[in-house]
Formats: sequence, C-alpha cells, structure tokens
Amino acid sequence: MIYRHHIAPPRAFSQFSHDLIRHPRLSSDAVRLLTWQLSLPDGARESLSRTAERARIGACAFTRAKRQLKEEGFVHERRLQGPGGHWGTQQLVSNVPLSAAEAAKILARMPVHSPSVDASPQVAPSPRIPAVGAPAPRPTDGHPRKNPGENTSHRPAPPERKPDPEPEPTPEATETTEPSEAAHALVAALPHLSPDLRRIPRGMHDELARLVSRWLAAGHAPTAIRTHILRGLPDDGTPVHRPGGLLRYLLRDMPPAPGPDTAPAAQRPTSARPTSRLASLRECEGDHVQATLFRPTGDETLCRRCLTSPPPHAGPPSIDARTHHR
Repeated sequence: MIYRHHIAPPRAFSQFSHDLIRHPRLSSDAVRLLTWQLSLPDGARESLSRTAERARIGACAFTRAKRQLKEEGFVHERRLQGPGGHWGTQQLVSNVPLSAAEAAKILARMPVHSPSVDASPQVAPSPRIPAVGAPAPRPTDGHPRKNPGENTSHRPAPPERKPDPEPEPTPEATETTEPSEAAHALVAALPHLSPDLRRIPRGMHDELARLVSRWLAAGHAPTAIRTHILRGLPDDGTPVHRPGGLLRYLLRDMPPAPGPDTAPAAQRPTSARPTSRLASLRECEGDHVQATLFRPTGDETLCRRCLTSPPPHAGPPSIDARTHHR
C-alpha cells in the first residue's frame, strides 16, 4: 500500500493538467521537456535544445521527445526570414494540443526578433578596428612606369651537365648473344635431369640456352649448372607447373665463377701418403670377396678370420700349421 503527502508550494510553482503529465504517448523525457518549458517566466527565449541541455536530456532522447511533442501538437515550429535577410526558427510550446492552423495564427501575432538582438556577446560580431595609416593602392597593381632596358631577373645559372657514364652491360643485354652448341645440348638434356623439368616449352629453349651460355662463358662447368638447378627444385613434393619460368628464374642470377682455390673436394689432387689410421693396417692375403684390412700384431699376412676358419675344400689345419701362423 502506498501513501502520498502533498504540501502546496507558496511560490514558484506551475499548474499542469493531469492529462499532460499522464499522457500515454509521451515519454518521461518529453513530459519533462514540456513542463520545464511551460514553467519558464513570460518573455523567456530559451530554445528547446537549451532546455534539454539544462535538464540533462541526451541528444537521442531529445530528438525522440521533440518528435513526440510535435506529433501530439504541443510543439510547433516554422522558419521565416526576418529583417536584414536573416532566417530564423520560431518555436511555439503549448500546454494543450494545437492544430497547425491554430499554431500559425498564434505565431503570426508574435514579433520576429533579429538574430543580432538575441545573440550572445560571444557570438555577436566585434566592432572593426581600422588599419593604421591612410588607404593606399596595392603595391603589385599596374605595370612598371619605367622600362629598365635590361634583364633584371635573378635566375640561377643552369648547372653544368656532365657526360653520362656508359651503362654497364646488364644480364638482359648479354642474353642477345647467340647461344653455343654446348648450351643447346645442356638445355636439351634438362628434361632427363628431373621429372619436374619434362614439360619445358620448346619456345623457351633459345632463351634458356642464352642464359646457360652466360654461365659457361663465366667459367661455370656444366656439372655446376645442373647442381644449381637441382638445388632450386622443390624437395617437398610440390609440383612444378611452369618449369620454363622456374629455370629462367634460377639461371637469371648467376653467382661468381669458382676460382682455382674453390675447386670441389672430389677434383682436388689427393696425397699418395695414407693417413695415420690407414698406415697401421694391412690387406689380408686370404680368400675374400672384397679387400679386407686388418691390424697385424706381427708379421702375419692373414686376418684373424682366415686364421681361425679352414680354407675351402680342405680338412682341418694341423697343429703345426696353426702354430706357424700363430
């Protein structure tokens, strides 16, 4: 159960009908905005947006409340041009719903205020301060009165042009040379180098041969070229859809040719002197399919396997023979 206690205010109060406060189609923000406007003193020119700002009503809530008040006939607006050509908006707030015709008759009796009268001191234009000195024409206006008769321009002297250095030959420029027979043969054998290179377009053979000629002319061996191509192929099972383009990419950037000190280990001359580990070993003279090395303890010429096993098609060795070989 709810109880109500009411004391009539002795001053500063406004009377509103219950139909306005309990309106079913007006939100609480719309009722607050309307009652705040109707409680202002006579002659107040506070706009609805300023009232919404003072009443802590947000932008979206103010737009919705204003639309509801206009639909119910409590708020009416019109734009008209006042003295001096300034356009302004007149707002009419009523405590009872009014039609558009009734609101137009009321607004027609209202005076049209000039924006300069209602503007705040911060918005009103400030008085102009005249410039110092007497008015004078523009210094750049007109043509010179006297012809100096000479060139008075101060343009900088043009810089001296140095002869352009001769451009270095690019790989593309050297590709125009005629490829050699060895290059054609190497390119023709590339499909047999890897299954990924079986579908090289024949129209690219001349271009690839010119690239291979550059490698051969720089001192690269055909074996080095094939090794370079094999290293550039994918090793994870990825299929090569354009082998010609891949070969062009691999052969376009050429590394420096190997010098005499960078020859492969297989091509370096090896010393005839064996290492220290092999020098102490001796080849067995027994019956072996491959050469067998063993480390002797004396002057024996057979390994331990040949000493302990009998020779083929022979009986067991005698005691003297075993003693002799031991």
